[in-house]
Amino acid sequence: MGRSSTRVRQGSGFRLIAGAAASLLVFTIAFGGCIARPKGEFVRPTDDDSGPPAPVLFEGGTQNDAGFEIPETDPHAVLGVDPPHGPFIGGQTVIVRGNGFSSAVRVWFGATEVSTVDVLPIDPSRVQVLVPPGPSGPAEVATQNGDDSSTRGALSGGYTYDAFYSEPSSGPTSGGTVLTLRGDATNWDAGTTVLVDLEPCEVLDVHSPTELDCRTSPGTQGSKPIRVTTADGVSSDVLDAFTYGDSDNGFRGGLSGDPLGSELRVLVLDGFSGAPVPDAAVIVDDSGSTQTATTDGKGLVVLQVDGPTATVTAAKKCLQPTTFFDVPVDTVTFFLDPVLSPACGTNLGDIPPVGGSRGLQSTVAGQLVWEGGVEFQRGGWSNVPVPSSEDERQVAYVFPLSTDPTRLFRLPSENSGITVDASGSIGYEFKIASSPGNVTMYALAGIENREVTPPTFIAYAMGILKGVNAQPGKQTADIFIKMDNPLDHALTMAVTGPSPTPRGPDRLRASVAIRVGNSGYAVLPVGQRVELLPVDDALPFVGLPPLVGSLAGAEYVSTASAATGQSETSPKSVLGLLASTTSNQLVTLDSFVEIPVVASPLNNGAWDGQTLDVGWAAGGAEVSLTVIEIESGGGLLSWTIAAPTDPTAPNGRVLRLPDLSAIPEAGLIPGSVSLSVATAFIREFEYGALRYGALGTRGWDAYAQDVSFAHF
Repeated sequence: MGRSSTRVRQGSGFRLIAGAAASLLVFTIAFGGCIARPKGEFVRPTDDDSGPPAPVLFEGGTQNDAGFEIPETDPHAVLGVDPPHGPFIGGQTVIVRGNGFSSAVRVWFGATEVSTVDVLPIDPSRVQVLVPPGPSGPAEVATQNGDDSSTRGALSGGYTYDAFYSEPSSGPTSGGTVLTLRGDATNWDAGTTVLVDLEPCEVLDVHSPTELDCRTSPGTQGSKPIRVTTADGVSSDVLDAFTYGDSDNGFRGGLSGDPLGSELRVLVLDGFSGAPVPDAAVIVDDSGSTQTATTDGKGLVVLQVDGPTATVTAAKKCLQPTTFFDVPVDTVTFFLDPVLSPACGTNLGDIPPVGGSRGLQSTVAGQLVWEGGVEFQRGGWSNVPVPSSEDERQVAYVFPLSTDPTRLFRLPSENSGITVDASGSIGYEFKIASSPGNVTMYALAGIENREVTPPTFIAYAMGILKGVNAQPGKQTADIFIKMDNPLDHALTMAVTGPSPTPRGPDRLRASVAIRVGNSGYAVLPVGQRVELLPVDDALPFVGLPPLVGSLAGAEYVSTASAATGQSETSPKSVLGLLASTTSNQLVTLDSFVEIPVVASPLNNGAWDGQTLDVGWAAGGAEVSLTVIEIESGGGLLSWTIAAPTDPTAPNGRVLRLPDLSAIPEAGLIPGSVSLSVATAFIREFEYGALRYGALGTRGWDAYAQDVSFAHF
């Protein structure tokens, strides 16, 4: 060619750049194009001292004087995955980007082909995929259109399976969340340390080389990395492994550690801020003797005890006291909420608003997709009937999963609906607010009539999407929900309520929801019925989805609540989470927890403030835990008491409360008090591992509750 040439990689093709121009081009690209030039004279980065370069010659081609042409790309290629990493158990929704995808595209992660149910082609350059499980480390991502091997493209290391993941994956900024880290081919031992956002996560227990528990430190809102370092100094990092939020997820505090011996460690923290509480009183009753100590500046106190169990109470002026009976382990972590009184403002600063501060929400935006139209164009709502009147309209709504399967379905605001007139490329656009973290959301489409009272919404089609990575304060876009689940199944329930007391219950609310793994529950419009007790006939629920396709592996969960009066208040008993995977069988609910009855103090009688006698009728579900909330001062001060069932007295127990009168202004306020008593059944219950989440209804599989009053 008359001069030497240099070959430069550009995209998937090669181009030849002539002689000195090639050297100068490489230099200017690498060093930002910093070339000396005469003042006032414009010199292109491709120019050199001898003027513009000669025309570029291509092997087998013709002369072309264009400085840069569009880079060549393979007609079928995988260019990237977003997000590019995730847990080795799979379950994350990602977008695979590339070239030449058809509506029949197939996707592989390593040697595993993704199920067609979990593949949604969006356009020739994008396909949405639910990642399958895989071994930790980089994995090749490959695509192919149907059986045509000539269309196969692959990207080596296109996706990385993280070496470990965290359960739960989110928690409060106040810290105290107990994380279970699960690893793949890891070698964790007693010398392993954990950092969350470079702050210590106290290792509580190493169950095996691939599983350990740790407790988070306080942190700031947002997604944080986790680093695990073994005793030999080898570290593994996972980005975005844990998300700090501002809501309590129920994994904080409680009981932990080894069986109680001669030493008891008590940590007292502020329930709103997570900060240590110094000078808190800790009262311990073990083997009939009582001792009181105060926490140090770190909120910690260590006491000498005579096990095997002890009753432990923490209290301080302007904080709500808490008592754990029969503690069988050597560590108790209290989270005491502030008393929201102006009299406590001087000690606590500004009184925090109820519910904590507002967290950083996420936004999720995407499209609802109906298949059956022209390739990569949106299809019609073929599984939703046409409105029968002018008052009706076809509409869809997107929902987050609920943490409560008994939650009543509520129709969203009218302007949040997605209609057939919504914009979109292959579907119908939506945008909703979401909590941060790895979330699952579902959509319902049907016929709505808002001209009647109350408004009606009959759902005919459902879609669900798992593993959406929602970042705090940010928008996650390009989320596509396939609307392919018909709501054409039915489930029948037979319910036998608990033994009634003179005060109730007198009516039954039965419900059915869809449990999606450990993510939560899809609540449906047809999911609840209310009947007067006793209920003699079976109750049908018509309008459920089949558990196939994107709902494969999900479960129907049946629940029932026996309550009193139109407002469905106490006494009540709630039976939950009876799971089934088929709708063609009769679901029987009869294992209610019996209603608790307070024998001392008598309802509206006098009370000494220390003796509680609680019992319940024989039969029904086994009681694992009794939780009592004693409110005084019109609800200003609330004392929480938790006690396991005494195996020698399975139908009740007498509790002797510690005397808080010696702690200034820390005990109950004289006057009228209310006693809310709940008896709970918890599957696989272990009192020595009790968390604060088990002190409320979210942590119970079934429970009964009643409220009485006394004068203190």
